[in-house]
Amino acid sequence: MPTSSEAAQSQAAQAQSSQIKSSQAKSETASSVPYLKPGAAIGIVGGGQLGRMMALSAKYMGFRIGILDPTEDCPAAQVGDFQIVSDYDDREAIKQLAERCDVLTYEFENVDADALDNVADIVAIPQGTEILRATQDRIAEKTFINSCGVKTARWESVESFEELSEKIEKIGYPAVLKTSRGGYDGHGQQVLKTPEDLETVRTSDVWGNAGQSEKKFPVSILEGFVDFKFEASVTVFGDGEEYFAFPLVKNVHKNNILHTTSAPAEVSDEIARQAENLALKLAQGFKLAGTVTAELFVTSDGLVVNELAPRPHNSAHYTIEACDMDQFDAHIRSIAGRPLRRPKLLSPAVMINVLGQHCEAVCAQTPEHPEWNVHDYGKTDAKYNRKMGHITVLTENPARAVRDLELTGIWEEREDKAAN
Repeated sequence: MPTSSEAAQSQAAQAQSSQIKSSQAKSETASSVPYLKPGAAIGIVGGGQLGRMMALSAKYMGFRIGILDPTEDCPAAQVGDFQIVSDYDDREAIKQLAERCDVLTYEFENVDADALDNVADIVAIPQGTEILRATQDRIAEKTFINSCGVKTARWESVESFEELSEKIEKIGYPAVLKTSRGGYDGHGQQVLKTPEDLETVRTSDVWGNAGQSEKKFPVSILEGFVDFKFEASVTVFGDGEEYFAFPLVKNVHKNNILHTTSAPAEVSDEIARQAENLALKLAQGFKLAGTVTAELFVTSDGLVVNELAPRPHNSAHYTIEACDMDQFDAHIRSIAGRPLRRPKLLSPAVMINVLGQHCEAVCAQTPEHPEWNVHDYGKTDAKYNRKMGHITVLTENPARAVRDLELTGIWEEREDKAAN
């Protein structure tokens, strides 16, 4: 039986829920919400590791958590209060989640924006859907970034083979052709190094045979290559009114999957300021409520934005141990009307991803490494190249920490496994 104080808290949360929902107008733009009291419910569309870590932060703040995900007992549901098992684009399921929650958020960008708009009159969606629509379409994304006065690679939209031949003359070789929508980890992309490569486009699975039968050339974007020193990212958060950024970090990828993040990136004070300023420009452009990460190239001329992720990001997992407020706390605070502050880096750090093929070795070696902060995402199947967890090491020497991690042999690429 609930105590009198618990009953009073529940009644207060229900009263606030009615207040929040009645104040919502159906809108495609983000908006801040009033201070969300403990006992209120936050719904998360997506139940992977990002949703799991969002939920853990929210639970510490006293919120109830609902998860929408097609996989029963998914990572986020394991730490939530209830789960609706359904596909992400199931509009009836999203409506059910909205009716049981005070605020909705999402852990990845491939959410049906229209489905969220359909429930915006019954639940607060602080992040809105404008940022979703921009990041779901590479042309819209590049257009928005440039409109904020932020630099990207040179690009042109392409809708036919004829246009491709014309636009490559403007962009020059090498370049990369990408579908405007969809595609990930190298899918829906083709590198063009010479004029001969144009012919390979005609025979590709994505663009090949366009114009024959009913197949059309997919709307695409042609991007020039960027001569960069290294890849980086910066994560920014805000509540629609004020915005703060975490430090710029250096990223290393293997097989198009993030391998390590070193925080902070070893750059000049000027580059660090540029990173913070561009992050704040993008946040202000979106009137951001929540978090967004800009994936960047560090060049000899400064910073170039590659793409955006409108959610917490793998490259900011280090903040859990290394900052006085991590990215998940920042996200929940931003969408729940909680006060924000500038985050402080308490220690340099290195984060390394644990994929399916690394799990056994990590478990075997963890007892020998008290400096490892090991995070397990609660996934049952340790598939090859599937993100299963991560390790963070606090260190005054990130480069040495990366070397020490690599020397364990856990992350060596084995040819027999790489072929799978």
